[in-house]
Amino acid sequence: MKLQLSSVLLVVAGFLVSCSTAAITAEEFQEKTELGFHLLSLAEGADPVWKTEEETDELISQSVNFFDLTYTYTPADSNARVAAAEVQAAAVNAYAAPSHQAELRPIIAQVSLTMTQNYLNNLTALNNRYYKAASGQAASVWIRDTIANIIRTYPASGASVDLYPHSWTQNSIVAKIPGKTAGPVTILGSHMDSIGTGSVATSRAPGADDDGSGSVNLIESFRVLLQAGFKPTTPVEFHWYAGEEAGLLGSQAIATKYKQTAVEVKGMLQLDMTAYVKPGTTPVVGLMPDYTDANLTSFVGALVDAYTSLKWVINAKCGYGCSDHASWNAKGYPTALPFEGLFSNINPKIHTSGDTTAVAGFSWTHTLEYTKIAAVFAYELAI
Repeated sequence: MKLQLSSVLLVVAGFLVSCSTAAITAEEFQEKTELGFHLLSLAEGADPVWKTEEETDELISQSVNFFDLTYTYTPADSNARVAAAEVQAAAVNAYAAPSHQAELRPIIAQVSLTMTQNYLNNLTALNNRYYKAASGQAASVWIRDTIANIIRTYPASGASVDLYPHSWTQNSIVAKIPGKTAGPVTILGSHMDSIGTGSVATSRAPGADDDGSGSVNLIESFRVLLQAGFKPTTPVEFHWYAGEEAGLLGSQAIATKYKQTAVEVKGMLQLDMTAYVKPGTTPVVGLMPDYTDANLTSFVGALVDAYTSLKWVINAKCGYGCSDHASWNAKGYPTALPFEGLFSNINPKIHTSGDTTAVAGFSWTHTLEYTKIAAVFAYELAI
């Protein structure tokens, strides 16, 4: 999760935007990228700016929200502005009410605390999961191998998993459960990378909540669906993104590719931070209102009501480019993000060495509810 800008950082971002240029030629793009510059979008509709590697890392360490367009921009584009959302052809405008309680209740009853703890312990044992670090790639390989083992246990599913390569060190991961038809794809996403304070490449960043929690929600929901013999009508994909903290890198690459190849998406659910309940507050699901689809968000609220013990609320705005759902929203795909609570009650230890399961407020019970949300989202949309 990328934090909203503070007033100080807004001033910094405003200065950076003022240094931008509207037109980027192919020659300029090649020259700048060969010198190691990054092309950043810091605000919706604003012109992008060029920043050095060091300046980009400094923005990352300060939790400034941005899209890093360096790896997805093509000079043929008229400009590199990130608009609110493109119009998706054949967009889904309505979602049916949840109707598979009889089938799903036995499935979500199989969600395992022990398995979830094991998954998260493996991820947090790494020094960090930074997208340019060897430990970041180790996280990718571990998740890929874990999903592959689940698939081997339930081969009748026909599921598959692959590393999604990028030009940086860490790969994203895409796991697919085939449908009976080619129909629109249901996507569930999280980001596997983490960052700490100071030197982001080497600092300790266990990332238990941000976003180890969402990552293990997806692993466990994938497991219980395959265990139950889930055979969707339309395809379902589970994504673990690289480089979210560095400008939504992995999700931008994949969303851009899907848009270019005209992949239809029924709905995209992003799980980013699901395990923290501020001590003294009532646990709730906070549905993000910005850079999301109102109809899909209402559908997720209905899933919370039907399948969990939690209440839901509409959250405060998450902010520009705050998580990977924004990459899909920018390409015109419907998205939703159920957050761990009110944004004002956010885990204060994220992006530090203290983002562990030992922090006061970390709740295994709470995060397991999001595993249920993921499983029923996939089933209800794709069955």
